[in-house]
Amino acid sequence: MRLLAAPARLLQNPPVRWSILILLCAAACARAQATVAIDVGHFIEEPGATSARGRPELDFNRELAAEIESAVRGRGLGTMLIGADGFASRLAQRTAAATGADFFLSVHHDSVQPHFLETWEYDRVERLFSDRYSGFSLFVSRKNRSLGRSLACASAMGEALRRAGFSPSLYHADPIPGENKPFADRRNGVHYYDNLVVLKTARTPAVLLEAGVIVNRDEELKVQSEDVRKRIAAAVASGLERCLGRKNAAPIR
Repeated sequence: MRLLAAPARLLQNPPVRWSILILLCAAACARAQATVAIDVGHFIEEPGATSARGRPELDFNRELAAEIESAVRGRGLGTMLIGADGFASRLAQRTAAATGADFFLSVHHDSVQPHFLETWEYDRVERLFSDRYSGFSLFVSRKNRSLGRSLACASAMGEALRRAGFSPSLYHADPIPGENKPFADRRNGVHYYDNLVVLKTARTPAVLLEAGVIVNRDEELKVQSEDVRKRIAAAVASGLERCLGRKNAAPIR
C-alpha cells in the first residue's frame, strides 16, 4: 500500500502531473505518427530513362529519394525506403514491402516521347535529348482503393512544389500516343494514370512523382544539384505533412 501511495502523492504535485501528461501525449503521438513508404523508381536491369548526358534515371531517383526521406523525417513523419539497392525488379513486391506504411510515394525522373528526341554530342558521345519540355508531374490511379486521399496528397505536394518555384510540365495530358493522361488537378500538375502497377496495387494512398525531365539539358543539371534536390524534397515533405499530419484528418486508409 505504501508503494501505491507514493505515486498517488506525486500526481498531486502539479509540475509532476504535467510532466507525466506530456510524456503520455508524446507516446500517443508517436504511436499515431504516419509512415511514408518512399519507393526508388526502377532497378539495375531496367534503370529507366537516360539523361541528356548519359546518366541513368535510377541514379537520380536514389539521390532524390534519400533527400525526401530525410526531409520527411524532419517533418515528424516516419519513413521506410524501398528499392534503394536496385534489386526490386517486381513492382508488386514494392507495394507489398510497404505493408505497415500509411502512404506510398514512388520517386522518378521524366523523359519524353521518342519522336521528340534529338541528338547532340556530349563528352565525344552522341546522346539523345529534348529541351522541349520541363517540370514535375504527379500521378494517381483511379484503381487505388484510396483515390480521394491519393489525390489530396498529390495536390498538396504539387502546390508545395509550385510555391517552392517549380512548375508542372503538363505535357502528359497532350492527346498524342503515349501520353493522353487526363488531369486530376491541372493547376498542381496531377494526372490520372490508372494502370501504373505501384499505384493500383498499393494498399494505401499512393502517388508517383516525376521530379523533372532529365532529357532536358538544363533541367538535368538542375535536378542533380544538391540545392535543387533539397528544395524538391522539402516541398514534397511539406505537402505530405499537410496531407498526412494535419489535425482532424480523415482516416488514411
